[in-house]
Amino acid sequence: MSLVDVVLFIVGLGLLTLGGESLVRGASRLAATLGIAPVIVGLTVVAFGTSAPELAVSIFSAYRGQADIAVGNVVGSNIFNILFILGISALITPMVVARRIVRFDVPLMIASALALFFAGLNGIISRWEGLILVAGLVAYNIFMIRQSRADKELAEEGDEAQKTPSSLASNLMFILIGLVMLVVGSDFLVDSAVAFARSLGVSELIIGLTIVAAGTSLPEVAASIVAALRGERDIAVGNVIGSNLFNVLSVVGICSTVAPNGLPVSDVALRFDMPVMIAVSVACFPVFLNGFVVRRWEGGVFVAYYFAYTFYLILKASHHDALPAFSNVMMWFVLPITVLTLTVTFLFTLQRRRLAALARLLRNRE
Repeated sequence: MSLVDVVLFIVGLGLLTLGGESLVRGASRLAATLGIAPVIVGLTVVAFGTSAPELAVSIFSAYRGQADIAVGNVVGSNIFNILFILGISALITPMVVARRIVRFDVPLMIASALALFFAGLNGIISRWEGLILVAGLVAYNIFMIRQSRADKELAEEGDEAQKTPSSLASNLMFILIGLVMLVVGSDFLVDSAVAFARSLGVSELIIGLTIVAAGTSLPEVAASIVAALRGERDIAVGNVIGSNLFNVLSVVGICSTVAPNGLPVSDVALRFDMPVMIAVSVACFPVFLNGFVVRRWEGGVFVAYYFAYTFYLILKASHHDALPAFSNVMMWFVLPITVLTLTVTFLFTLQRRRLAALARLLRNRE
């Protein structure tokens, strides 16, 4: 890696940090100004804005015929968003999950991951399939706008003093500046990281799944971590779920329409990486339902699994002799213990809720 790449890497990290602070500050204030719940802002403005780098990189890659980078970027980003970003945010502070996210947005995220997998089973995502995905995103946004107006439990009444044109303009300016910093910073960082990875002879799919996915997801990292530190936990969780929806519905949808002959999907991605994406999406459901809180130890498990997944990709790319042993340990020891622990914790929480509800019912009868 040259000195220029090192400088670009450092500058990119700085821009991402400043951009994340500016975006979260503007988004949280905009929510209060417009009387919109922070979770809605996190699922839309912040999520879609921080996913702009994925959209730019994937469209550019698809147009140039580098489908593995485009697909790997989306799949890898979704895995990174859940395991790493949500995990790190929960390690900073336990993430309280809004009930509407568990009941609506997480199932929709799982459905979009399944739709991507089935669309790619024939080895290519056609233009009409991409248009369907984009239409799904449009429908989702329309529903979110109507829901934010109709659901009084989600809406927070903003101060009349805040609802002024100057206040609105300043909030939008914070968001715009943050987005520009995030996009430019991620561009610098990805360029330097890809140059380093290619110097090691790594395949385009691995680059897309790791370096590009993590690099283009750094805006989500910055936004979610800053949101967690500032106590805007609805924005942090909504950012992850909304970004995953945007990646599948918009990024893949648009890429498959601009690509000359649709978006090819490799067998390797279909056999392993897409199932992993679906699995981690499904894993959100019982974790979120467990008291509607992502606890620190659960965040630690998510982060550990991301490093395990990345380590597996490195071993596989290098054809290391330790790959079979590592795979067996993960498949027959780590995964069963994790599933058992999460299941027991979920059942314990469910039983505790039932006992609490029964106690309240008895007190009311008395």
